[in-house]
Amino acid sequence: MSAQAASHPRVTLAALAAKKDAGEALVMVTAYDHPSAQIVEAAGVDIVLVGDSAAMTVLGYDSTVPVTVDEMLMLTKAVRRGLTSPLLIGDLPFGSYEASDELALATAQRFIKEAGCDLVKIERGGTTVDRARALVRAGIPVVGHVGLTPQTATALGGYRAQGRTAEAALAVIDDALALQDAGCAMLVIEAVPSEVTAALMPRLDIPVIGIGAGAGADGQVLVFHDLLGLYDGGAAKFVKRYADLRGAAIDGVEAYAREVRSGAYPSAEHGYAMARGEAARLEEMLATR
Repeated sequence: MSAQAASHPRVTLAALAAKKDAGEALVMVTAYDHPSAQIVEAAGVDIVLVGDSAAMTVLGYDSTVPVTVDEMLMLTKAVRRGLTSPLLIGDLPFGSYEASDELALATAQRFIKEAGCDLVKIERGGTTVDRARALVRAGIPVVGHVGLTPQTATALGGYRAQGRTAEAALAVIDDALALQDAGCAMLVIEAVPSEVTAALMPRLDIPVIGIGAGAGADGQVLVFHDLLGLYDGGAAKFVKRYADLRGAAIDGVEAYAREVRSGAYPSAEHGYAMARGEAARLEEMLATR
């Protein structure tokens, strides 16, 4: 085990519960490949979500809906290979669990068995509560997701905050409580007013991760590409950018292109040389062919 890995003890659900009880904030980041997994591992985050937002941030789709199970599994396996300490959550994509308990179980088992996930995440209340209950009964830890649920954003009126009226807020709260009652081990609450989170927190015993839900949740999650300024798409109101890696990357590639075109790269220091006398021998061999 590396010194870096040894400095971050393995995160468990019990450890998250203890942090929640102690009032310690939980840190979740999405990651979609091996290099980003290594970065968040080194940074010491608690939880890594391979979110279906990968559809847009790394696969170029215009929403989360088109991404497939096989695509998500490929990304999740890459992240798993880069992690040692954080809990790993796999996002079950749209169409891979809603139709029946049997479908949900078959999909979730692949994420646990093939990709090494610790938990799987599913969206909404309603019939998703039944899917969550079936997964928990089968021994698969589940993360619920309420508020803005991107897989069904069209039905919610687009990518906009939810729970802005008392009636809508009550519906979000009811979904959250139903998912907890179904046995979910954790909950993500997205794009709701902070008052909704404040009303919900005393009613939940499981860790709650907010994204655009105010400071009242047990922890926060942001997309790796958003917080580092890698994604060129429009950022949600709740996104804070902590770096501009896209700008730095463009500058680096432009500098490389300039040096290639000017002949400054590669220089002798970037190349290899034959052993002494071998170049002359090669010339002789070529001359006698």
